[in-house]
This record gives sequence, structure tokens and C-alpha cells, in this order.
Amino acid sequence: YAYDVCLGPSTRSIVEAAKAKNIPWRRLNEGSLVQLGYGVHQRRICTAETDSTSAIAESIAQDKELTRSLLRSIGIPTPEGCSVESAEEAWEAAEDIGLPVVVKPQYGNHGRGVATNLQTREQVVAAYNAAREEGRSIIVERHAPGDDYRMLVVGGKLVAAARREPAHVIGDGQSTVQKLIDKVNEDPRRSDGHATSLSLIKIDTVALGVLLEQGMTPDTIPPVGKKVLIRRNANLSTGGTAADVTDQVHPDVARHAIEAAKIIGLDIAGVDIVAQDISQPLQGQRGVIVEVNAGPGLRMHIEPSSGSPRPVGESIIEMMYPGPSNGRIPIVSVTGVNGKTTTTRLIAHIVASTGKKVGMTCTDGIYVGGRRIDSGDCSGPQSGRSVLMNPFVEAAVLETARGGILREGLGFDFCDVGIVTNIGEGDHLGLSDIETIEQLAKVKRCVIEAVHKSGYGVLKANDPLTAEMAEKCKGRVIFFAIDEND
Repeated sequence: YAYDVCLGPSTRSIVEAAKAKNIPWRRLNEGSLVQLGYGVHQRRICTAETDSTSAIAESIAQDKELTRSLLRSIGIPTPEGCSVESAEEAWEAAEDIGLPVVVKPQYGNHGRGVATNLQTREQVVAAYNAAREEGRSIIVERHAPGDDYRMLVVGGKLVAAARREPAHVIGDGQSTVQKLIDKVNEDPRRSDGHATSLSLIKIDTVALGVLLEQGMTPDTIPPVGKKVLIRRNANLSTGGTAADVTDQVHPDVARHAIEAAKIIGLDIAGVDIVAQDISQPLQGQRGVIVEVNAGPGLRMHIEPSSGSPRPVGESIIEMMYPGPSNGRIPIVSVTGVNGKTTTTRLIAHIVASTGKKVGMTCTDGIYVGGRRIDSGDCSGPQSGRSVLMNPFVEAAVLETARGGILREGLGFDFCDVGIVTNIGEGDHLGLSDIETIEQLAKVKRCVIEAVHKSGYGVLKANDPLTAEMAEKCKGRVIFFAIDEND
């Protein structure tokens, strides 16, 4: 259940990188859609796709035939292949191209319906029928010799590479193939889906065909040390593993991967390469680029089965927020017992006079650029989040009432200026067991505790417990006086 609720590894790695750079984030749905930054500086991600990932590029990447055509147009080596419409036509294409071949859906991802290294008519027909379960358009292409590699290209740079190995088990002379799979699946890194670094190995139509080619079934007991393939494609989503090889990639191979991402139009791309030696140019070893993937999984680079993890989340964040930018806008939070709304309005007016479009919340509504977009008491965290989500807001001035703080805290993580106008009894006691001035002060000081270390806390000089509040401020403290006795 936790895997269904938590962010997946790809999204989580990007969010962790954002947090490390002090970029605020907010999950927008129960899936992987996340907002980074506030106001005009906000960006969005969904797994390894950004709000700059082109829908056209994604559509091209899903069409393997079109992708191959575009790659070949700029001189990138790709396998010979064609689309087919029947099992018989698939076999005819295989004979024309030359065995062995690969059969896969023209539109698809995660390796579903892909069968490689097919050498007989029976294998091709079975692979075609399995691929048809994933889509009506099927491709037959020449099988390239070598290992399966995934190149991760981010913002026109190769940032990680992994050698992928198909799902397999090793015989122990006592256990059936199915029991060996069950044992491998006990690895806590494996789960049903993409929430962990590895996926479960499953027996499906393609797996049964691969076993049959090896003269086996799930009930076969392989001899000691026998490597039994469960799949021929090496996708992690079908139970494969991955070893980091980033430092071994030849510059020419890296250039091809970058060019492939560029011709498709993807800001983040997973480029699949088949080669015998990734440390050598592709041309001399019949190496080819077989696919370009939008929204590539990052888990093989974050937690490879062997080799060094790569900071791919950081690479994506650096592409989205280069240099010192952190996606923040100036935030002023105003709380207290009396004068909050007046103070909020005054500060919003002052900030607006600098030319910034101000988002303001107070007890009579939400205002953006002086225009009211919501009415009623909008001094809670939900209203604050609405302002910080508004893509036109360049600065936020938020009235922060104690009711919202008690219900769900603040609508932001840090503010640049935190103001407590005063602490007094008034009508602010008696809510949620807040019965004393000392308890009320602890509620109000949440705003002061949220002041960034580079910000300012503003406190009334002679209010009770002001000194204690000042001690909680991470930034600098300014005391103000409203009469000669303060």
C-alpha cells in the first residue's frame, strides 16, 4: 500500500534534489504530478517529464517507426525494419531482413510485447501474437548483436548510462523455474510496478515462449549454475537488472544519444542502444539505437544493481533551475491579534509600488494585482497556497490567522518577512484549547519560526513573550514601537 501512496523513485529523486536546492514543492494529485517553485517561478514535473517536455516529441517517441526514420535522416545507425499487419507478413519480413529479428509493437513502452533474437518461424509468429496484445501496429526489425544499454540525456547532456540485463534465474539443481523466480522476487528491492528500484519477474505469454525456446517450462528444474532467461528484452519493468556504465561510454556514442534526443525534441530522453562494447563507436561494431523514450525511468541510475548511483535528479533540477535560482518569490506573512488586515494591505501596496504583481490574502478575500479573485475570510493556509500557485504572482503578502495555523499550519515553508502585530487576549482565546496568552504566543510565533535565515522577523517591542519569540527567529529581528512607552 505504501508504494501506491508514496512518490515513485523517479519523481522522488527529482523532489529530493529540489529540496536540497531549497526549492519549494507541492504534490498536486495522488500520482506523480508535482509543482516546484512559487508563483511566476513555478515549474511542474510528472515522473521524468517536465512542463517543457513537448507533446509532439512524446508522440514521436511513442511511434517507433517514425523515430527510426528521423534518426536515420541525420545519420544515426538504426536497425533495418518495417511495419507488418499479420503473422504471415511478419515472417516474410523476417526472411527479407535476415534472421534473427525483433518483433515489437509500433506504439508502446516499458518493453511490453517486445521479443528479441527470434530465429524461427514459430518464434516470430508467437512474438507477433504477443505483440498484438499491446497494439495493432507491429514492427519487425533486424536483431542487433550485443548488450542492451540505456543512455539518459538531460538538457542536451549525457548524464547517466546503464547496461541492462534481461530477467533471468540461475539453477540450483533442486528448484523449479517458478520457485527460483519466487525466490528472486523476495528481494525487497522488487515490487509490482515502478515504485522500487527493481520490478517483480512474472510469467506471462512472452516469458512462456522464452522458456519454451530453452526447452523449459515453469515446472522445469534447471541444473546447477544454468542461466535461464525469462525475458529477452532487458527492461527493468519486466524484471531486468541494470549496471552503471556511465564512465565507459565512448564520446561518439554519447554524441549519438544526444543527437537522438534532439531530433525527437525531448528535454529528457532515455535512448536505448544495442552494442557489443559501449566504450567503442557504434559504426565499427554494428551498434544501433533502437528506441528513444519520453519519461524514462530513473531508478536504474539512482539505484543500479551494480556500479555507482548517478545524481540524475540533480541534473534535471539544474536544467529546470540553473545556477542559484530556487523558484521562490518574496513572501511576507502577517499575524497577530489586532491590525493584521490593515498591515497586510499596507505592505501589499508598498510592494506593488515597486512594479511587482502582488498576491494578497486577508479576511475579505484573495487579491492578485489588485483584482479580487475570491471573497470571504481568506486568511488561512489554503488561500496562501492558492496565491503561491498563481503563475502571475511575483510577490506574496499573506494574512495568517491563528485558526488556519491550528487547523493545518502554514501555506508555505519559509517566508522572507514574518510580522506579529501584537499579542493580546481579545477574542483569540478559547479556540482549540488555546486558553492563555502564552499558548496564543506559541501559535503566533509559527510565523516567526518560518522566517528564512536570510529574512526578518518583525515584533512589537513591549508585547509579552516578545523576547521568547525573537529567540525562535532564524533571521534577523526588528522591534517596532507604536508609542513612546514601547
